[in-house]
Amino acid sequence: MAETIFERYGGFAAVRRVVSDFYERVLDSPVISSHFEHVDMKRLLDHQARFISYTMGGPASYTDEHLRRVHERLEISAEEFREALVLLTETLEDHGFEQPDIDHVASELRRRQGVIVTR
Repeated sequence: MAETIFERYGGFAAVRRVVSDFYERVLDSPVISSHFEHVDMKRLLDHQARFISYTMGGPASYTDEHLRRVHERLEISAEEFREALVLLTETLEDHGFEQPDIDHVASELRRRQGVIVTR
């Protein structure tokens, strides 16, 4: 059986570091930081680490309906979605992910743009 991206880069511990670094960038972004002003970041980091793990072939599972429910009240714009994707791509690059693996994760996120972007 082929090794997943999740396994190749070290599992949850590695993904957790990536997600933590990603959210440092997010909180510095003038485009999207306002979405996180009153958010329990510890809880969000945990959920996001599981979601990113899922996009890498890890053991978590998310449905489009779940993602829709979580994001619908946030009124995320296409510009904000793009900003988050750019920041995540940069973070993955900085953590030594290879381009095909970055492209895969980005593709998984773009595929769900319609349920995340609500404005």
